[in-house]
Amino acid sequence: MATSFATLHVLFLVWFLPATFSLGFFFFFKAESISNVSCNEKDKQALLALKRGLTDHGHILSSWSDHKDCCIWDGVFCNNKIGRVSELHLNYSRLGGEISGSLLQLEHLNYLDLSNNDFNCTPIPTFLGSMFSLTHLNLSGANFSGLIPHQLGNLSSLRYLSLGSNSDLYVDNLRWMSGLFAIQYLDLSSADLHKEVDWLQIMSKFPSLSKLYLQNCQLDSLNPSLGFVNFTSLRSLDLSGNHFNHEIPNWFSNLSTSFLRLDLYNNSLKGNIPPSIFNLEKLEYLDLGLNSLNGPIPSCVGNLSHIRALYLDQNQLNGTIPKSLWLLSKLESLYVGTNSLTGTVDERNFQKLSKLKNLYMSETHLFFNVNSNWVPPFQLYYASMSSINIGPNFPSWLQSQKSLSILDMSMSGISGKAPGWFWNWASNITYINLSNNHLECDVSDIFLSSTVKLLNIANNSFYGSISTFLCQKKIRKNKLVVLDASNNLLSGELSHCWKYWQSLIHLNLGSNNLVGRIPNSMGALVNLHSLRLQNNSIYGDIPSSLKKCSNLKLIDMGDNHLSIIPLWIGEMTNIIVLRLRSSEFKGYIPQQICQLSSLRVLDLANNNLSGSIPNCLKNISAMALPDSYDISLSYFMDFIYPFTSYVENVQLVPKGNEMEYKENLILVKLIDLSSNNLSGSIPSEISDLSELRFLNLSRNHLMGKIPERIGSMKELESVDLSRNHLSGEIPPSMSNLTFLSFLDLSYNNFSGRIPSSTQLQSFDALRYIGNPQLCGDPLPKSCTIEELSLNRSPVGSVEDDSKNSTFYIGMGVGFTTSFWAICGALFFNRTWRRAYFRFADEVKDWIYETTMIKMNLLEKLRVCLSK
Repeated sequence: MATSFATLHVLFLVWFLPATFSLGFFFFFKAESISNVSCNEKDKQALLALKRGLTDHGHILSSWSDHKDCCIWDGVFCNNKIGRVSELHLNYSRLGGEISGSLLQLEHLNYLDLSNNDFNCTPIPTFLGSMFSLTHLNLSGANFSGLIPHQLGNLSSLRYLSLGSNSDLYVDNLRWMSGLFAIQYLDLSSADLHKEVDWLQIMSKFPSLSKLYLQNCQLDSLNPSLGFVNFTSLRSLDLSGNHFNHEIPNWFSNLSTSFLRLDLYNNSLKGNIPPSIFNLEKLEYLDLGLNSLNGPIPSCVGNLSHIRALYLDQNQLNGTIPKSLWLLSKLESLYVGTNSLTGTVDERNFQKLSKLKNLYMSETHLFFNVNSNWVPPFQLYYASMSSINIGPNFPSWLQSQKSLSILDMSMSGISGKAPGWFWNWASNITYINLSNNHLECDVSDIFLSSTVKLLNIANNSFYGSISTFLCQKKIRKNKLVVLDASNNLLSGELSHCWKYWQSLIHLNLGSNNLVGRIPNSMGALVNLHSLRLQNNSIYGDIPSSLKKCSNLKLIDMGDNHLSIIPLWIGEMTNIIVLRLRSSEFKGYIPQQICQLSSLRVLDLANNNLSGSIPNCLKNISAMALPDSYDISLSYFMDFIYPFTSYVENVQLVPKGNEMEYKENLILVKLIDLSSNNLSGSIPSEISDLSELRFLNLSRNHLMGKIPERIGSMKELESVDLSRNHLSGEIPPSMSNLTFLSFLDLSYNNFSGRIPSSTQLQSFDALRYIGNPQLCGDPLPKSCTIEELSLNRSPVGSVEDDSKNSTFYIGMGVGFTTSFWAICGALFFNRTWRRAYFRFADEVKDWIYETTMIKMNLLEKLRVCLSK
């Protein structure tokens, strides 16, 4: 405990002293800047004009008033000798509006920082290129868009230019930059530079350029054919997030001997890691992660004797980790996970790595084999060792790690009982993931302090009463954000202690042995985004108190014993996934479900629902309209802490087979109402769901025709309408479903020819079986003229239909009158009746005799021909 306190004390001093010094430095120079001369009147008026054009949500400009010296205004710094404004620090000030050209009157302004404001996608003002005294211009993260003005190239004194992280900046060329003779720091990150093919040659001509940031600039070539690039002063280069799609060029080895930082993360780079890149012996930071690099890690990686952070993760590297890597004694971050690396890692490998803080070895074929009494020389902050072989014994060396905040040892082969020391030790960890192991533990032994934000113990053998765990006094002050205890052996009823768990965002207790009702107290979980209670023995109603959980995006209560779908479900307007399959729901599908405009997955399959399909489904706009924004994984993924996240997973049956969806869940748009007792017709309005990908209405009692406009649902990948009582022809528009990869129309009453299309004829005949009147490829039954004419849809106007209706009504009346005129006479007059039946017998005899004579003649003819 004393050690922890000392560590915290040191960390506090490390933070506090520089912060105090910086504040003192700021106020010293602020005071110094106003000590001698008051503000120039011309500068003051220019600043007031600037203020009038700006919107000031952060109120930083509230001190800008005419009766005050402008040198003491917030964000304004003056040259204390001449009283002229020299610097404007207006970053992070929630400013917007229009930047006035009055800035041109600030003739001595050399420092302008408007970064991290919101100028609402307006262009960068071109007049900034006429502020020739500027040496520092920072417009990053300020929501500018449009063409980067060429006029900025006139700022020959500019040493610092940052335009990064804006919304939609682009260039038509970069030749205008040739005038930036003094540039030392250049940040164009997130600007579209793809039109300038000679970007590398242009950037290499700046003799003083020290730091260059071009991440996410849509660049597509590093010119690997070049043998030399003249970055004589460069110390830091960030090219991450581009699309180079070729090998790492050798010219990197010719960079300055003082080069310190190289970031090539996420660039689609391929091929082997060139050994020449390790000639940069002063390198402190190297990131080659998330590429397609293959082959072994070169043994000359040991040349990087100053390296502090080495990222080789998420590639296709193979072989063993070279011994030279384990000699990099200054290493603080080592990321080699998500590769095909093999071999054994033991305590000897870590002897020199006393400064190691972050270790990522997950998803490799490494075997972590250390002695049970091993005490590592390092103190880790981040340890990700998922999907490697650590077990079967619980890693006792963890007990020595006093600074650990993030622990991921999921799917690592650990089995047996968690040791007694573990949960007290883990109370200081923020992120704990022990899922997919073979751990045994009574949940009442778990201790959660307010530090723990994520606890994932899914797919283990944790046992005990869920109520005892949730209500124990020692964890009532928890601040847990994620609790995933699914697929364990937990038992008992859900508790009434949810008021102690109000920080929860994700709760998954699925696939346990829970019983009883859902308690009203769960309505206290107002921050909840996902609630998963699937595959238990929960029964009864879904309590209306859950309406308070208005942030819910995912509800999974499938495979339980529930009653009816509540009408208030329509008030949960943020729901994206609603999975209630196989839960014995009865009654109707409430019309209110159509109010869920964000719904992307509606799974009500395998229940006892009756009535008709709501005809208002077109109101679910997420299934009807294309996404008007970039789909973000954050729908189902929350970043709990730096480097960590929690991703939801849901079991769905999109094409007849159950599948697990995780990161790709956001791409699914599904309606599954199969295996219920639904009746009536398929509402034609369902055709308005043009973004739907999976539709399953099979195993119901639906009648009528397939909606004629089903072909407008062009995103459909799967349609299952089998085992209903549907009839009529298959709509010709179905041939427009070019993405269709699964179709089942079997066991209905469809008739006529199957429409011709690449998709519809590609399916097996079994997908159409059980429709006796259906014909055409791929069925073996060909279509006859009679069948086609019988099943041809009548064509005509409403007037024609009216005439036809009148004709058939008249014919019916005529038939009835004639029938009773003849049959009535026969019924009441015996003489007529006897005469009629005698005549009928004679006709019958004549037909029989004539038929037999002709058959005998044909038989004799056949015998003669056979001879």
